[in-house]
Amino acid sequence: MSLIEKIKRKDRLSQEEGEALYELDLFTLGELADDIRKERFGKKSYFNINRHINPTNVCADVCKFCAYSATRKNPNQYTLTHEQILEIATTAIEKGAKELHIVSAHNPNDGVEWYMGAFRKIKDKFPNIHIKSMTGAEVDFLHRQYGLSYDEVLDLMIESGVDSMPGGGAEIFDEDVREYLCKGKVTSAQWLEIHEKWHNRGRESNATMLFGHVESRANRIDHMIRLRDLQDRTGGFNAFIPLVYQKENNFLKNCNYPSGQEILKTYAISRIILDNIPNIKAYWATSTINLALIAQEFGANDLDGTIQKEAIQSAAGAKSANGMELNEFIELIKSSGFTPVERDSLYNELVFHE
Repeated sequence: MSLIEKIKRKDRLSQEEGEALYELDLFTLGELADDIRKERFGKKSYFNINRHINPTNVCADVCKFCAYSATRKNPNQYTLTHEQILEIATTAIEKGAKELHIVSAHNPNDGVEWYMGAFRKIKDKFPNIHIKSMTGAEVDFLHRQYGLSYDEVLDLMIESGVDSMPGGGAEIFDEDVREYLCKGKVTSAQWLEIHEKWHNRGRESNATMLFGHVESRANRIDHMIRLRDLQDRTGGFNAFIPLVYQKENNFLKNCNYPSGQEILKTYAISRIILDNIPNIKAYWATSTINLALIAQEFGANDLDGTIQKEAIQSAAGAKSANGMELNEFIELIKSSGFTPVERDSLYNELVFHE
């Protein structure tokens, strides 16, 4: 049976078959992924009204691809107080944000209470806001820095008001590549363990993959299959986000930066391989909005959200520092031939913009 026939029959693909997908013609691959997308979502493209908050850039870990950490090329260290974080949250919610996406560097100076206290203060004032926060890498950092078990950190998060986890820190799971990229940070097995424990608490999370640097196509497929295996056990991932590596202002050299075709192929392949993760997100902050809109025809059914402000990707060259206006976002999706659907953080549909 041919590879295309297996896809149309919805047979699960192996590592070798996943690698072979990259050899298919771009438009053949796109059509296969689009058929899966249309069967599940029709012409709907999801987005949410969210605000990214990055409370500190002081980091104890060293990642070659990072342009955000103040301990590397950026000499301008900052750490927000709880009051400053709450002020940002208040302004964002007044502008319509329904989700606060709070991701920090790994700051060794402020303690667990700095992290958890911020969540509690936000929830005390805005009990209905969805807090998506604490990557697997941040959970592991608190574990290493303060001697807490993963279970203790995750329970503290829930007690403090965290509703779901973002997918950051996954990078690439291949151990050799990971040692080169971010030695000392959370390992692949630890990242997966943390998300499994979170899922077993009845909570949901995203999963990411940082690609377009020094990894191989085989590394990408391996990454997806490890996520697929965990999803088989827990069902807790609500979205997969292929993050396109941003190449400015960091220490990662000799990268094979991907073409637009390679990026679109990776979106399409993720839709085909990840048969048990419902949503594929074309995160426009890393792919550019134009390529994200095209990715809707290559398997992606979600474009993230309005963001409002963003510091991590934009530090490395992404054009996402000031987010995007809601009306512009909606019109871009419409003009690309899709129906914008505002969702909440757990993919419940809220508003159709037909």
